[in-house]
Amino acid sequence: MHPPAAASSDRSSDAPPPPPTSAPASPSPSPSASSPDDGKHQDDPSKIKSDNPLDRVIYTTGSNAVALTFDDGPDPNWTPKVLGKLREYGVKATFCLVGKNADAYPELVQEIVRDGHTLCNHSWSHDLELGKKSREEIRKDMQKTNDAIHRAVPGEDIAYFRHPGGNWTNNAIDIASELGMKSLNWNVDPKDWEKPSAKKIADRVITNTKVGSIVLLHDAGGDRTNSYNALDRILKELGDRFKLIPLRH
Repeated sequence: MHPPAAASSDRSSDAPPPPPTSAPASPSPSPSASSPDDGKHQDDPSKIKSDNPLDRVIYTTGSNAVALTFDDGPDPNWTPKVLGKLREYGVKATFCLVGKNADAYPELVQEIVRDGHTLCNHSWSHDLELGKKSREEIRKDMQKTNDAIHRAVPGEDIAYFRHPGGNWTNNAIDIASELGMKSLNWNVDPKDWEKPSAKKIADRVITNTKVGSIVLLHDAGGDRTNSYNALDRILKELGDRFKLIPLRH
């Protein structure tokens, strides 16, 4: 996992979480031919009672469809470009927004919603240690982020919370659930935050994406040139193989 760094720096944003120490008690549902591809996650693993928080987060769409997720925005340079590329391919995605960025660029939050994408709370300032703080501090951070998003798009559903770095704790999962949000992880990480080439990013996504995958990508948090340049191949090749969906409640 990449080392913690200030949220505003040009840094890796979401390192993959460590693997569960044991198999999840009741994991996200395995995709099947009968699973609907409407983006609605049928089960909420946050309701599971487990000491291991990794048992209680969503790793798959629960259907045959694949979901692309974009973290750390909105960003005035990269988010409009990513939105334009998604529009070009007719793809809807899920955007995990950092609260202070949503507060600074409300017009981009509005554009995300106008284009039909799903909203996800990604904490106020990308605090990798948020889940280790007091329950009061966790709640304050999540609510402050939701409030910033809602100032831009009043009444819009914020369906998910994604902990920065995938550093899940049971307190963070519980409070997100109390605020009406499911805890969203991923199972495909091309490590675009390490700034590999666009070819490597696309290769990693295309090779590792399977039925039901949730793919982690970034539209902010530094120079996302290679992440953006990888999108044409990702959207074309995944679109030929899978239905690409925005996650829904």
